[in-house]
Amino acid sequence: MTLPTTPFGTTGMDITRVGFGAWAVGGAEHEFGWGAQDDEESVAAIRYAVESGVNWIDTAAVYGRGHSEEIVARALADIGEAHRPYVFTKCGMVWDSDPAGPPARVGAPDSIRREVDASLRRLDIDRIDLYQLHWPPRDETPVEDAVATLHELRTEGKIRSVGVSNFNVGLLERAASVGGVDALQPPFSAMKRGVAADILPYCAKHNIGVIVYSPMQSGLLTGSWSAQRSADLPSNDWRSGSPDFTGESLHRNLALVDALRTVAKRHDTTVASVAIAWTLAFDGVTGAIVGGRRPSQVDGWIGAATLTLTTDDLDDIEVAIDRLQVGSGPSRPWG
Repeated sequence: MTLPTTPFGTTGMDITRVGFGAWAVGGAEHEFGWGAQDDEESVAAIRYAVESGVNWIDTAAVYGRGHSEEIVARALADIGEAHRPYVFTKCGMVWDSDPAGPPARVGAPDSIRREVDASLRRLDIDRIDLYQLHWPPRDETPVEDAVATLHELRTEGKIRSVGVSNFNVGLLERAASVGGVDALQPPFSAMKRGVAADILPYCAKHNIGVIVYSPMQSGLLTGSWSAQRSADLPSNDWRSGSPDFTGESLHRNLALVDALRTVAKRHDTTVASVAIAWTLAFDGVTGAIVGGRRPSQVDGWIGAATLTLTTDDLDDIEVAIDRLQVGSGPSRPWG
């Protein structure tokens, strides 16, 4: 299958509006794990997404402490060059021998160089299509030094494009002083809308590609979540400790899902596809990263790649967000 594509900022790549997110396939053995995961199902899910037309995969070294990257390599091993998706990964989250301990946010040039070589080995590729600094550094390395190192890696041919994740406008401005970035990866969903106020307009103005993560808010906006599923989450699933998945917040979030369900029925599609298409309706958003732990989950969101919400749809979602007082930030696309 093929899906429509759109230019991805200044990367030179044209990407599908949805990409496969490989966070959950990293498994449970890290601080933000998603519980036990079957590797064979992970491989099958990635391959099915590619067969369904998705042309990019987003992972990170820290997902499963390298395990997610290894799973991506396994999934792509038998896919011919003509059908291979772009591979995006991240650096700057360094872990030690304690699998349960929090990773350190590091931007030191020598660390980034070690990390890129390790990711290339795990992914079994010669060049990473988009290499992203996962979080702003906390090791006293100036953001400028970290971004400059990414530019050096591009000159050396180890990466194709320079990206960052979880940066605000001020940090993007600082990155611009040393060559800027091709792409940004921020969190964005109908529940978490803060980036729509300033970051998305900034990226649109400066032609920075944007791939948003957690557009289904880690499962809450799929249409299949329930209070019982929250109660049944194992302790090694990070969501079990998230306030979004408990109490009054969970009640409001599930009420928002009911509003999305009404829109989904109009289009004969899924709630998940509507939730993702809502993020894609914002100017500046190039694509959305969507996870999957098994092939059947891909069927639940692949429709977002071709779904365009109407003015009435956006009006109804805006009314629901405002009535339920879910999250903060703009409750509909501008313009």
